[in-house]
Amino acid sequence: MKLLSFQLNDRECKIGIQEEASVYDLVKLVDLFNEVNGQNVSLANDLDELIKNNAETMPMVNKVWTWTKENKGKVFEAVYSYEDVKVLSPISRPGKVVCVGNNYMDHCIEQNVEPPKQPMIFSKWASCLTAPGEVIELPEESEQVDYEAELAVVIGKKGKNIPEEDAMDYVFGYTIINDVSARDVQFADVQWVRGKSYDTFAPLGPVIVTKDDIKDPHHLDIKLDLNEETLQDSNTKNLIFNIPYIISYLSKGFTFEPGDIVATGTPHGVGVFRNPQVFLKSGDTCKIEIEKIGVLENPVR
Repeated sequence: MKLLSFQLNDRECKIGIQEEASVYDLVKLVDLFNEVNGQNVSLANDLDELIKNNAETMPMVNKVWTWTKENKGKVFEAVYSYEDVKVLSPISRPGKVVCVGNNYMDHCIEQNVEPPKQPMIFSKWASCLTAPGEVIELPEESEQVDYEAELAVVIGKKGKNIPEEDAMDYVFGYTIINDVSARDVQFADVQWVRGKSYDTFAPLGPVIVTKDDIKDPHHLDIKLDLNEETLQDSNTKNLIFNIPYIISYLSKGFTFEPGDIVATGTPHGVGVFRNPQVFLKSGDTCKIEIEKIGVLENPVR
């Protein structure tokens, strides 16, 4: 299931389900379900809340969605064209955005560095999240803003000291994140948080694909186009540390909570290690595509 947050005619945020070129208004579907079936099902107000309480909400979402697919003639008023809605960041208030650096072998090779012996961890402030289609804003103090295509894991269950063999039970789903980075600031600071966390430096979305629809997240094509030129092209099979290991490793130090985001690392082809180097400039367009998830596209200004 592809879940998303969206607006219609600039009204309040809604929860949607994307199916091909259509978006189904989940709240309206619940209302129709209740009306037709004489029930009193209630749902979360937004996707953050739905994920936070997904143990209770998702069984009902699945029930309503099954009913919808069997009764599509009764739900036309809850269906919009994808092109007619404004897609928002699927999550707006994550407790944590945790990132893994140097987690693709090909990315280590392009830097001429040894692969890490354990996950290299840093974070981005949640305030840098932005929506698909929104502008990546170039800060005045950086001349080396870079792109990074990444698979992001959305946590669905609270946990600490999670055994690796149980780690996938804590995954809600998957989305795309662009780990935009001001390289000159990042390297000057030694630690990376400021250079990674300028406003708009984490485009996210467009959807969260629930984990039941991606049986193996470690075999997904991932690529990034800058102005229609492919600069990153790899597959998540090249991850050095896989998702269960990352979740287990991180949970030894802090408690995961529903809605937390884990960015799993970027493959080779980032701008700072190209020859000649490539950095984002005003007028550029970044487009990331990950198999089974979709396309995340953002202009640069």
